[in-house]
Amino acid sequence: MRRYDFLVIGGGIAGLTFACEAAKVGTVGVLFKKDLVQSSTNWAQGGIAAVTTPDDNFELHVKDTEVAGAGLCHNDAVRLVVTEGPARVHELIERGIHFDESSPGTYHLNQEGGHSRRRIFHAADRTGQEIQATLLRATQSNPRITFIPHANAVDIITSHKLGIAKDLPNRALGAYVLLQSGEIEPFVAEKILIATGGAGKVYLYTSNPDIASGDGIAMAFRAGARVANMEFFQFHPTCLFHPQAKSFLITEAMRGEGALLKGLDGAAFMQGYHPLKELAPRDIVARAIDHEMKEKGYEHVWLDITHKSREFLQEHFPTIYERCRALGIDIATQPIPVVPAAHYLCGGIVSDLVGRTDITNLYCAGECAHTGLHGANRLASNSLLEGLVFGYRAAQDAIANRDSTGLEVSIPPWNPGQARDSDEEVVITQNWDEIRRLMWNYVGIVRSTKRLKRALSRLELIEREIQEYYWNFNVTSDLLELRNLCLVAKLVVRCALERKESRGLHYTIDFPSTSEEFRSDTVLAP
Repeated sequence: MRRYDFLVIGGGIAGLTFACEAAKVGTVGVLFKKDLVQSSTNWAQGGIAAVTTPDDNFELHVKDTEVAGAGLCHNDAVRLVVTEGPARVHELIERGIHFDESSPGTYHLNQEGGHSRRRIFHAADRTGQEIQATLLRATQSNPRITFIPHANAVDIITSHKLGIAKDLPNRALGAYVLLQSGEIEPFVAEKILIATGGAGKVYLYTSNPDIASGDGIAMAFRAGARVANMEFFQFHPTCLFHPQAKSFLITEAMRGEGALLKGLDGAAFMQGYHPLKELAPRDIVARAIDHEMKEKGYEHVWLDITHKSREFLQEHFPTIYERCRALGIDIATQPIPVVPAAHYLCGGIVSDLVGRTDITNLYCAGECAHTGLHGANRLASNSLLEGLVFGYRAAQDAIANRDSTGLEVSIPPWNPGQARDSDEEVVITQNWDEIRRLMWNYVGIVRSTKRLKRALSRLELIEREIQEYYWNFNVTSDLLELRNLCLVAKLVVRCALERKESRGLHYTIDFPSTSEEFRSDTVLAP
């Protein structure tokens, strides 16, 4: 049994920010599902939004966020993130990150869809990679912080699950963790942060890394925490369409620099969908591309930035330039083939303004959390900002409310029962593929009640198969991901069925209009 003052499940921007702060007062264990750079943060290209220039102000950033959120943003959460964001970004700079500068001492700020000003700090088109590296440097040298790579959290250990003090509020005590050795051990801590990122792998096509299977959301829901707004899954409008370009994102900043979306006939089409054209909110751009592809039978559309010089593209988009070049696409002279793909989950574990969940001592931050910031659609580059702000705030609250009594509880070792090694791994791959394909076909950019009900029926059947398999065979990383993926998919469908309107990222042909009756969060309790 391993004991820490603080346990962090997930090592992206939210988890590592929390660890930096918590280590000032205690020991911290940080679980990484794979290696230290496998996180959604590491894949983020665009940047991090913060108000820092004379022509910008908090009210503009708040308004941009709430317009994108289509009436469902929580104003208190928006104002908190927008006003505290600049200080957190400054701390990142103090920790050593090098954002791009237009001249010495002056940062080059991008503008992305939905933003009324240039306010996006970035490191070329690999901002997340630079943030991850910076935070790893800040934490790896701290003797109070222990990194545990290739460690899969299985479930949150709670007082109610152990049958302790059931007349009192449910309390998180730690987590059972599958280690690289195949052993499952209890990790015990005073405070636990879930910072596992998103769930893009629930869809067949996604910009997310392979680890994004919704683990934290599933674990929290099984432990007794509510989730909200799972129907609002953002599809990034522009992912590279190429058989060898697995999950490769073309940043929205490229459209901020004037790139045009065109049909295969070479004609730009966004002017027919929104006054902001290419800089419209992501849900509108993604639906426009989806409509063009379905109406005209396109496999993809073009993203054309050939009006910019080769030197400009190599300086501002080096990762995209090189990736496309390796695939035989010269973006200085050729348009880029793109399609929408599942990108960001705006819902998640219900949490308050310091990251607390329904379960005492259990916090969450980052994409797995529902803070109210994003509403029905996330504004570009607000995600890294949210992880930074709430990772910090959760740590401050956890420090201020430390309670060591949880460490006195006796945690039983993992009991495998009669489980044995599997002789039919094909069950996992078959169900994994089926979930992702049915979510893409039935619960995608455009939905219908009939397709949603069909998806729910099939997911419930798959869930029963997974549960039987889970209790009969030894736990593996693949099995854990499948179990979590199925539950998260079901939560997405259940929320989508409850919202009988079209709003933000949720568009259904059965209820194409927005309704004031549904101007509230969709909340599901276990």
